[in-house]
Amino acid sequence: MLQPIASYPSFSIILETENLANADLNGLVDSLASLVNQTVSPTEANEVLVIDSGDAPPELLQQLCDRYSWITVHPAPPSTGYYKAKMLGAQLATGEVVVYADSDCVYEPHWLETILTTFAQNQHIQTVAGETTTRGTGPYGTAMALVYIFPQYSGKTELTQTHQYFLNNVAFRRPFLLAHPIPVELPLYRGNCVVHGENLRREGQVIWLNPTARATHAPPDGLAHFFWRFLLIGHDYYWQQQLVGQRKKSDRDATATGFGEKLRIFRDRLSRLFHNNPLHALYLPFAIPIVLVAALLIYIGYWTTRIRPDYLLKTYDQILEQS
Repeated sequence: MLQPIASYPSFSIILETENLANADLNGLVDSLASLVNQTVSPTEANEVLVIDSGDAPPELLQQLCDRYSWITVHPAPPSTGYYKAKMLGAQLATGEVVVYADSDCVYEPHWLETILTTFAQNQHIQTVAGETTTRGTGPYGTAMALVYIFPQYSGKTELTQTHQYFLNNVAFRRPFLLAHPIPVELPLYRGNCVVHGENLRREGQVIWLNPTARATHAPPDGLAHFFWRFLLIGHDYYWQQQLVGQRKKSDRDATATGFGEKLRIFRDRLSRLFHNNPLHALYLPFAIPIVLVAALLIYIGYWTTRIRPDYLLKTYDQILEQS
């Protein structure tokens, strides 16, 4: 049975605009609209912080503030990356629980209630993750469901322990997060949360997964975003192997990183794909070429980074600065 609002811990919601540097600006509009439709209203939050690193037009932010009076926009330097923005939000927040959302995610109506209920039911739980999957239709949507970062919904309903989380769908008790911060100075584009999850595991901390706290994430938007996003997935795979994989060489019980793990995830996704949406069977033949191109880009990104470890990320940052 769900808890009454009075029994929930106080909470703050954190979003950022950094994800909009190369994505559809309507994503932020859709994300906020999904928060409005939550069974626990965002007006119950201590604050809903949008950390703006200059990646959303000021006029759009003003329109959203006019529409949603519960939003607080906090300016951040243009150089503020994704993880720095997230941690800045935690430092500014006042709620007992910090709930992380993304500007390119849409959340199911019970998402926030599910996360807060999990904390309310067990005072010893410090971290609650939900499940995020990629949304999309047609051949491109099917391809992204198979090859993009986020797995298919598991279909499970029970609270379980997990070894990782996505920062677009996770919440921490704020004192715990500030005592165990997400590392921000890493040579990764994305994936710091993988390193953070491994750090927590090694410290004996538990990440709890509530698979009924569900969200969907936008796929890469446009050809340039597709091209660079999959190259940088390869970049991140290389660095995750260096930062996490090396620690696990002697730990046979830990979940392996690298391409072997990604292949296992791909098989799991394929097994869930048709169960979650039978229409994927219709689009699969047309999606395969897109999957192969994406996989090739990941492979190129991995080997480029292995030869020149900082080349891709520096080049991508330069392109963003010039755009």
